[in-house]
Amino acid sequence: MIKDFKQNSYNPGDLVYASANPTLKLIIRRYIDTIYYCKTPDFPDRKELVYFEREFVPNPELIEKNNKNRTV
Repeated sequence: MIKDFKQNSYNPGDLVYASANPTLKLIIRRYIDTIYYCKTPDFPDRKELVYFEREFVPNPELIEKNNKNRTV
């Protein structure tokens, strides 16, 4: 029997917020080996920030918006 599972919930280009700093907007740039590399669109000269998926704030509205942007 094959289990069908989704490896990651977010794709490059998705908007997310981290639980450590929920006011900072993050854009996922890439996903490698369960690690998300994020840029801050408000501060493009800053270094990339690195997060695990569990460190993101689960926001159903953002997830729905990201899903809609993927299908377009």
